[in-house]
Amino acid sequence: MRAKIFGTPEMPRLSVFKSNKHISVQIIDDVSSQTLVASHSKAVKGKTLLEKSVFVGKDVAEKAKAKKITKVVFDRGGFRYTGAVKALADGAREGGLKF
Repeated sequence: MRAKIFGTPEMPRLSVFKSNKHISVQIIDDVSSQTLVASHSKAVKGKTLLEKSVFVGKDVAEKAKAKKITKVVFDRGGFRYTGAVKALADGAREGGLKF
């Protein structure tokens, strides 16, 4: 997946990492190799992974709006687009990001 997806300053890459308990997401500009925005589910206590994913998606969308980022390329990191990854994407879309 990583070889096909590339983020630019105009349309950075939204990269997802998921473990059994947590999910994290970064918005990355691959041209300058910089992480522009990041969010992690460790800030959310006592919820299921799906609820954490929606929160992280909305959180990263709010942070991206503050940096005037509205369009991103979605990089699911090899994870299937179901469950927590889909919930994160839906939360980011609700927050205002466009894929």
